[in-house]
Amino acid sequence: MTNLEFKKAVSPPESDQEMAYFFIYCDNFIYIYEKEGQQVSIPVFKMSEALKLKLEGICFLGMIGDRNCYCTHAASLKQRTGLKPINIRAIYEKIDSLFWQVAGYARQIHDWNLNFQYCGRCGRKTERKEDEHVRICSHCNLTNYPRISPATIIAVVKENQILLARGVNFPNKKMFSVLAGFVEPAETLEECVKREVFEETGIIVKNIQYFKSQSWPFPDSLMIGFIAEYKSGEILIDKKEIEEAAWFSPDKLPLVPSRYTIARELIDWFVAGSDS
Repeated sequence: MTNLEFKKAVSPPESDQEMAYFFIYCDNFIYIYEKEGQQVSIPVFKMSEALKLKLEGICFLGMIGDRNCYCTHAASLKQRTGLKPINIRAIYEKIDSLFWQVAGYARQIHDWNLNFQYCGRCGRKTERKEDEHVRICSHCNLTNYPRISPATIIAVVKENQILLARGVNFPNKKMFSVLAGFVEPAETLEECVKREVFEETGIIVKNIQYFKSQSWPFPDSLMIGFIAEYKSGEILIDKKEIEEAAWFSPDKLPLVPSRYTIARELIDWFVAGSDS
């Protein structure tokens, strides 16, 4: 566990000749250093070298300790040995928690900077302000800030059981998790909880309580956790999103998400409450 701290900033330094962290993305991949049996690490080199590598859309993020850090885009870095692309989801348990947090922030700033280079209203090129994370169209003045998509994630409890489901897009077909879904326009978080649970499983819930939240940069979600009690209904899955759903007791849980996720925290909360 590192003792470093990350301090966000927008305005880049006047000159940057020192070594800096570069969070380099390409689609769903991030370039890292990885040695067998060790944690992965974020590339460190000077800005002059980054320019030689022809990195695109370099954006200042702030400082980790006394070292500047940037996010940027690269289609290929074959010219620099030692760097390898890895799916960003795969670095969770391989990297220090601080660098994972910054990697998530960097991913969201990177995607915003890359995806809003042109105005969605008139099609003209946008410009990025130096003192704020915002892109502005010089023609029609439409502004675009980094996007955040709120989603609820819910532990539904029925006596000494928790409702878990296996999504159709889960990479591991043996894994189950709590239910989740995006908030719709003009919808409250509590309404979203009720709707998502009912749409996906046919279960009606009550006594909805806030748990905690987690940033989830895939690509830009804010996961807002809730606990809810079973009220009525029988499991009837929505086969478009859910392959299987069932009630599980704490001593007979299936394979569940890793500990760094809010999904796992909700499940651990359920297990701890059952033991007390």
